[in-house]
Amino acid sequence: MRILHTMLRVGDLDRSIRFYTEILGMTLLRQKEYPDGEFTLAFLGYGDESEHSAIELTYNWGVSEYQLGDGFGHIAIEVDDVYEATDRIKKQGGVILREAGPMNAGSTILAFVEDPDGYQIELLGRKS
Repeated sequence: MRILHTMLRVGDLDRSIRFYTEILGMTLLRQKEYPDGEFTLAFLGYGDESEHSAIELTYNWGVSEYQLGDGFGHIAIEVDDVYEATDRIKKQGGVILREAGPMNAGSTILAFVEDPDGYQIELLGRKS
């Protein structure tokens, strides 16, 4: 078994695709409109879906925002250097929620950024 994808509902599909591709460096793997259901799906990731998990962005036509609720936590992405990634994201206009540094109860280096819809993304340094 493996995780295939995580689905996020977004209010502006083009804005979200730009964030995940231009700021987080993902590739738009596929996108399809479903006129009968009035929604569009876009799948993004760091590699082919046959071997890598993806993010599924769901845009329900005519819905521009969602309540995030308090059950969802974050998406975690491994990066080579959390400090460098945070600096790059900042320079590209990304929102940094927590600067790069050691976690509160340990030595793991992490940071948190926010996507255009308010979803939190944790950046974690590559484990040796």
